[in-house]
Amino acid sequence: MNQLFLPLLLMLVVAIPLVMGSRKQKRAAQEQKNLQTSLSEGDRVMTTSGLYGTVADTSDETSIDIEIAPGVVTTWLRQAVREKVAPPVDEIEDETEESPEESPATSAEAITEAPAEEEKAGPQIAPPLEHGKK
Repeated sequence: MNQLFLPLLLMLVVAIPLVMGSRKQKRAAQEQKNLQTSLSEGDRVMTTSGLYGTVADTSDETSIDIEIAPGVVTTWLRQAVREKVAPPVDEIEDETEESPEESPATSAEAITEAPAEEEKAGPQIAPPLEHGKK
């Protein structure tokens, strides 16, 4: 009995991670397939190469058209879509909104009386490099 226990235990130690890994892989593949079949026009997506765009046409079963810039539509395989992403937030509209009832003096007073806000947390973007200028 002891002679069979060690090999059996060794096989279980090897087999359990293999089975669990394959189940996780199958689940991820099914989720990716569901994503690719659920794409509809207007969805914002990212491709496997990191390109962001908006789905323009989903009439073909194997490929989709993605608009990567205004007026620029490219054709991609459905499998190239990695994930759906949230549409970009227009922060410019929020900054330019001002109620017509407030006068400039009132808004200036509110700014000076309000406590200074802490800087927004998040990535900071560096200015572009200027190549070739000496």
